[in-house]
Amino acid sequence: MRQVSTPPAPASARVAALFDRVADTYESVGVPWFEPIAAHLVELMAAQPGEQAVDLGCGRGAALIPLGQAVGASGKVTGIDLSPRMVELAAARAGELGLNTVQVRVMDAAAVSLPAGEADLVVASLVLFFLPEPLDALRGWVGLLRPAGRLGISTFGDRDPLWHRLDAVFQPYLPPQLLDARTSGQSGPFSSDAGVEELFARAGLVDVRTAHSVAEVAFAGADAWRTWSASHGQRVMWDHVPEAEQAAVLGRAAQVLADGAGADGVTRLSQQVRYTLGRAG
Repeated sequence: MRQVSTPPAPASARVAALFDRVADTYESVGVPWFEPIAAHLVELMAAQPGEQAVDLGCGRGAALIPLGQAVGASGKVTGIDLSPRMVELAAARAGELGLNTVQVRVMDAAAVSLPAGEADLVVASLVLFFLPEPLDALRGWVGLLRPAGRLGISTFGDRDPLWHRLDAVFQPYLPPQLLDARTSGQSGPFSSDAGVEELFARAGLVDVRTAHSVAEVAFAGADAWRTWSASHGQRVMWDHVPEAEQAAVLGRAAQVLADGAGADGVTRLSQQVRYTLGRAG
């Protein structure tokens, strides 16, 4: 396993800094989220021993680790992420598991500089809809594939209405670019299966298909939700709330969660996850 650092472009520095800040808590506060979503994507991609794979926006290794295990010692996996700390943690985890054919690099998924035409499969879990030019990025990803190579991504579909109410507690404090920061598929190509499938077709992929799953999180109260929501990219929303008003925001969230709680006092929120898969022509 090797870690290689290529600094991100200046335009991506803020994103890298945010994920550096949350890297140590990311998917480690007792609320599984990114790992089960990514693991199902890897399952759908059916990685085989000896294959070469690329994981774009690998984070702490939610897809990277199962990919490394699937391709085995005869394969190779390259993971990239904007955040140097994410890359450091992903590399350490791969090393602890003895995945010596896994390489992790600091790189922007919007402008990938990896060898063209070598990958058997490319994955990106919950990444594409955050990029400023998704189609351009996707075309670049397709260029990494060898003929008939596979590409798969996960994006968000419909979600529990309580999600909207929880996100709304931040709305008065957010700049315009963060008003749909979950990028959950409210508009544009990510609002439907057909929209994402069209992106794939325009990028040159064939045999495009869509699969679905449901992700669920459970919170025993507002404090648990607060810890989780600050442990990943949503931390940027908390950063825009003045310290003097954070208690009030948490109180409004507590009411939303209480409204949706079950008899056991736990609030369970569901999110549809869309998996779009295709292959190079």
